[in-house]
Formats: sequence, structure tokens, C-alpha cells
Amino acid sequence: MSENEIYDVIIIGGGPAGLTAALYCGRARLKTLLLEKATTGGQAATTDVIENYPGFPGGVGGYELTEKMKQQATEFGAVIQEIKPVSSIEADEDVRIIETEDDSFRARTVIIATGVEASTLGVPGEAELRGKGVSYCATCDGAFYRDKAVAVIGGGNAAVEEAVFLTKFASKVYIVHRRDQLRADKIVQERALANDKIEILWESNLKKIVGDAKVEGIVIENKNTHERTEIELDGVFFYIGSVPNTTFCEGVVNLDERDFLVTDEKLMTSMPGVFACGDCRANQLKQVAVAVGEGALAAVEVDKYIEENL
Repeated sequence: MSENEIYDVIIIGGGPAGLTAALYCGRARLKTLLLEKATTGGQAATTDVIENYPGFPGGVGGYELTEKMKQQATEFGAVIQEIKPVSSIEADEDVRIIETEDDSFRARTVIIATGVEASTLGVPGEAELRGKGVSYCATCDGAFYRDKAVAVIGGGNAAVEEAVFLTKFASKVYIVHRRDQLRADKIVQERALANDKIEILWESNLKKIVGDAKVEGIVIENKNTHERTEIELDGVFFYIGSVPNTTFCEGVVNLDERDFLVTDEKLMTSMPGVFACGDCRANQLKQVAVAVGEGALAAVEVDKYIEENL
């Protein structure tokens, strides 16, 4: 890329929000570059089935859906480029400069759509055995546990949905949940409770992952009795929430107390010409349907901003 090349808009992040923004920017005939540090499609691409995205009775595979989004965006002229993680963003008069370890990019406007990544619990054994039985993606790694026992940590939609998915392979799936009831949608709970392979360990906290070269078991503690139990199993999948990928935004634009990006009603951050959308933004619901809506709105507001200010 020429260091003097200036795009109308650079979109950071290639999940559903970023891909939708790229589609809308491309249709507006804006010179559009989408930067992605990992697999285009984001976390949605690693979801086995998305059942609550409108227009797909029976659900749609996350990879299939995001690949179609990618195809649409490129058909309208958006360029997608894989990069090292963004390290900084700054303004130089009417140009925004995005820096990575290897490259520098320039644009009149920026849309941040960097999404989130899985939270870690930090219990003994988690970091040491990551990739050796500790996973954060059942769709990615579930097939490795055919006829084996695994545990899912969490009680929300993602945890319970992926626990059900894991029963396609595993002989036994434990759901370790710190409360006395699940937080997942009722229909998702019903599927889990009706599945003979799933056992829910209520009001329990994970205290330790056991194993040297690989996961061999877990230690849980009952919240009420404080009794500890060791369970032999082969894999542990974490679904305990997420943290936004906004480290490069610290000290540059306003973040809330959890480091999500704060915007106005037009999705513009505290830096003029820099917008945010999707899961990395401080919004109420982290869902693909919300992300694509915000991606569309951010793109429309970028087009208006360029017409009115640049």
C-alpha cells in the first residue's frame, strides 16, 4: 500500500458489524478498506448455528452467514486486508492515521468494529493448558472430544448452546454454573435439560483445572457447602462473557467503565470522524442482528460526515 493513499473510510474489524459497514460504504461509492487481524467473520463465524438471525428459518451456520456478508461487501468494491493488530489511531487535521506493527493506513473517516474476545477466569491451569484441553470455541474444537467428557463453564446463551452442540461428539457434557438457574433463553434451556448427555452442576464455581501436559479434570466448589469435588474429564470450554477489543483506543476516545466504546446517537466516538459499531460499542445487546444494524447506521453516518465536513 502506498503511504500516501487515503481512503474515504477504513473499517477496523471484519465481523458482522464491520462487514455490513463495508457493504454500505461500498454501495455509497466510498473508497473502503476493511482491516482484519484474524478470520473474517469474527466470533459469529465460529458459531455452529445462529437461530435468531431474521430470514433463516431453522437457523444458519455462522461461517456460511459471514462468508455471504464478505462476498456482498467485496462485490460492491470494499477491499479486505489481513493485518497485525492495530496499535494506535490518531488524527492529523482531516486525516485519521491507523498504525499496526508493520503498516500505516490513512483515511478521512474510521469505523471501529473490533468486537470482543472471550473472558478468562484465571483459575490455576487455565492459561497453562490453553490449547491442551482448554478452549473458548466449541465449534472449532468440539470434534477433538468424540466419546470423551468435557465441561462448559457458564450459563448464558453461548454456554448452553455450545454445550448442546458438544453433545454431537462428547459422551458427557457438564455445565458448571454458579447460579441456581440458567440465564439462557428458555428454548435453549429446554434443549439442554432434555439432553441425556448434559449434567448441570448448579451453584458451583470452577476452582482449578487439573493436568500436566493436557486437561485431566477439574475441581469445583459448591457455593453453599464449600465442598470441593474433582471430576475427571478431557476438555474445558469457557463461556463466561467477553471483553472488548479496544486496547488501542485507550486515551484516544472515550470508553466506559468496562472499556466499551462510547458514542453519540450517530455512532460517532469522541474523536470527530471516528465511529464505532457492533459488540465493541457500549450497547445493550450483543447479537448479530444488532451488529449488522449498527454497521449499516455507522456507514450511513460516515457518508453524511464526509459530505458535510470534508
